[in-house]
Parts: sequence; structure tokens; C-alpha cells
Amino acid sequence: MRASRALAVAATACAALGLSAPLATAGGNGGSGPTHVTVSPLQVHQGGVLTVTVQGCDRGGTVTSNAFPKTSLTVTPTVQTATPRIYDHATPGRYNLAVRCNDSPRVVTRSFEVVRARGAQGGLGGSMTPSSTEMTVGAALVGSAALGGALFISRRRRLSGGKA
Repeated sequence: MRASRALAVAATACAALGLSAPLATAGGNGGSGPTHVTVSPLQVHQGGVLTVTVQGCDRGGTVTSNAFPKTSLTVTPTVQTATPRIYDHATPGRYNLAVRCNDSPRVVTRSFEVVRARGAQGGLGGSMTPSSTEMTVGAALVGSAALGGALFISRRRRLSGGKA
């Protein structure tokens, strides 16, 4: 009789534990959280754009760092991405970013490096007036072109005038 009672108590305990386990995981800490977090590129210039790819944030989430404003994840069926733009005034150095899903308290961090911006490699674009040296050289080139053209035309006249 004692064995049957012990067996009944054990079966009831196992059934209660088996039925409550799915409820605990569904309502407890939320989703599994961010996994497979990648950052590209690992070195980015001031004002540049990072690409953060995450799996496990099916209901969205955020990416935060001191180097860029808080950015939301874009949700697709397989991966979630964010493309934060680095502040123009970010101090060059190593930074961390934190990824957090909306349905999980779990946070995953990754590091990246901000390097000094190179700036535009363009010309002056007419923002400066020519110097007196540049004006003198330009005038000399125009004068020599005019003189050369005049000699060419006068020589051509003599050749065609002599044959007629």
C-alpha cells in the first residue's frame, strides 16, 4: 500500500512539473535574446555607417552606443539589422555597442573602433580667387597662343597667295 501511495505522489509531482515547465519558459524571461551578433566594419570613420546583424530578436530591438544615437533593429524573417551612423565628432578609439531585443532582458555587447575621418579629397571648387602669379602665367599662355595663331594664319596666306 505504501508503494502505491509513493508511486501516485511521484507521478503527480512529475505531471505538475511537466505541465508547469512550458508556462515558466513562456512567461518568465521572454524570448531567447540576441544571438549571432556581428558588426561590420570593425573599423569605421567618423561619420561612417556600421552594419549590425542580429538573430533572435523577432519582435525588434535596439542597438545603443556612445558613438551613435540609439538605433532600432529592422526585422526580417531570418535576421535583424541596424545601420547606425557614427557621430561626426566621435573621438577616435574603441567603443562598445549593446544589442537588446524587445522581448528579452538579455543584452549582448560587441566592440568596434572609430578612426579619424579622412575628409573630402576634392579640389577647391572655385572657393578661392586666382593669385597674381596665376594671372600672369595665364596671360602669358593666352598671348603666346594668339601669337602662334597669327603666325600660322599669315604663313598660310603667303603659301596660298604665291601659287595663284
